[in-house]
Amino acid sequence: MTEAKGEPRRLIVLRHGQTGSNLKGIWQGHLDHELTDLGREQAAAAARAIAALRPSRIVSSDLSRAHNTALAVAAASGDLDVAVDERWREIHAGAWQGLTAAEVGEQYPLDAERLVSGEDFKRGGHGESLADVARRTRSALDELIASMDPGECVVIATHGVTGRSLVAELVGIDQTTAWRVLGGFGNCHWASLEEGRAGWRITQWNASAEGL
Repeated sequence: MTEAKGEPRRLIVLRHGQTGSNLKGIWQGHLDHELTDLGREQAAAAARAIAALRPSRIVSSDLSRAHNTALAVAAASGDLDVAVDERWREIHAGAWQGLTAAEVGEQYPLDAERLVSGEDFKRGGHGESLADVARRTRSALDELIASMDPGECVVIATHGVTGRSLVAELVGIDQTTAWRVLGGFGNCHWASLEEGRAGWRITQWNASAEGL
């Protein structure tokens, strides 16, 4: 818990910049795709905005789209180190990985309907559910928070589904409610969280640099 005096501890949960698969509506999951030119521009713009929040550390998914976004933030914030951890990866989408949303609807119509209704289940048969992602990120979150100093601000560079899931886990919102109420992150959009006497709270959701 934070001290009564001084600045609170803060977390910035950042989604990566645009990829070619984002443009095509393809389920990426654990597939490793690079940023587009626009994605790199988005990362640079987000990096400049986040640098003003004075982060002292950055942790990142090991997938290159998130890692390269993290490196942009690191450079803008005074050449910070980036600690890579696969627990910040996107949800594993099983057999859906590499398919467009339309192809998933055609090949897995019942699952596509379950997804739209907000039901939580393992994506693509052998992939992860939102509950699985919450468990995976919870261990990383607990370790990160335990290592944070009073007043410290840390950036987590991650992915859309994972970002929403870990924010919900931290503030105590169940995953189905978070899916319905919070919605998704845009590319290079972020959430800001702050620790208070009663725990962590969301201070910004889906924030972005001007012009993104």
